[in-house]
Amino acid sequence: MNEFRFSIPQDILVGRGTAEKLGDAAKKLGGTHAFIISGPHLTKMGHVQHCADLLAAKGIPSDAFSETEGNPSVATVDKAAKAFKESGADFIVAFGGGSPMDVAKAVAVVAKYGGSVTDYEGADKVPGDIIPLIAIPTTAGTGSEVTAFSVITDHARNYKLTVFSYKLIPSYAILDPDFLTTAPAGVAAACGIDAMVHAIESYISRAASPFSDAMAEKALELIGKNIRRYVANRTDIDAAQAMLTGSLFAGIAFSWARLGDVHAMSHPVSAYFDVPHGVANAILLPTIMEFNALADNGKYKKIYNYVAETTAGEDFEPIDLVAVLKELNASFGIPASLSEAGVTKDKFDAMADDAMKSGNIAVNPRATKKSDVLDLYEKAF
Repeated sequence: MNEFRFSIPQDILVGRGTAEKLGDAAKKLGGTHAFIISGPHLTKMGHVQHCADLLAAKGIPSDAFSETEGNPSVATVDKAAKAFKESGADFIVAFGGGSPMDVAKAVAVVAKYGGSVTDYEGADKVPGDIIPLIAIPTTAGTGSEVTAFSVITDHARNYKLTVFSYKLIPSYAILDPDFLTTAPAGVAAACGIDAMVHAIESYISRAASPFSDAMAEKALELIGKNIRRYVANRTDIDAAQAMLTGSLFAGIAFSWARLGDVHAMSHPVSAYFDVPHGVANAILLPTIMEFNALADNGKYKKIYNYVAETTAGEDFEPIDLVAVLKELNASFGIPASLSEAGVTKDKFDAMADDAMKSGNIAVNPRATKKSDVLDLYEKAF
């Protein structure tokens, strides 16, 4: 067994009604003035004001920035960081899906150390502790509340840059399934598949360890058993909490084992064509899992038993898992191909170049060259 390491350097609360403890978490952080980073939809629904009210009940004033977009940009981070500094706040509440969380992490770095988020692109360039963060996810997908990554779109390059540092992990994560009950079916499906991809890619990663495998397997169990129920009925609290917890465990898994070709190739799809991240992952997943089947060491059968509605027989072949993933996408109304999502072939070469810059390529179970990436884009088209 190879050497491995891990740590869980944060406090995590999971369960219905845990959002009510936001003020207590802020007090434990020593926070005196909050800056809530969220999105327009949650603001319109009154959820951002609810967070502000919970903080106010503990004597903590707050300001809010609610202009995050689906694939948040460098410009958005700059604008949010400026608003944070002007507010006088001393901690951040990241409230929403992956986009507000990515922005919040980037702001927590830029507002403290200056410059642009592009200055911190890559691994371990954050010089020290960041502005304290409390993360409250409202989707079961990214696991960003426990991950060491912030992904921001640089429109000047049509490129999704990644900041990676364990300093980015929020101090607190509060997972309340009540926030998941109003998600549209399409959003719930795309986010749920995204969480599943996190679990699958970290599980079959060449950087996987017994720790990340344990997290990934539990994530797959929770997601596989509950994703259909949750998409069918988002008010099913038990299914919603299972999805939220599965997403959490998947996030922990990939923070330590990284991902693979699906994420490396999906980021350019979103950067060039603004395809939602979860949708891009879902479209690419079957094609890339078929490509990776050559390197399967027995884990495909385990994944199948977690996500399929039947148990694998003695005659199981890796292609059986690929078929299940295609069926799952189809049942949720996710586009079957990149072309259906609005992607055009003229960007394939540039997209492949960007995909090859991702560190995830290096840990994909099957060695991958640029020519492979181009072939995979073609097959998924």
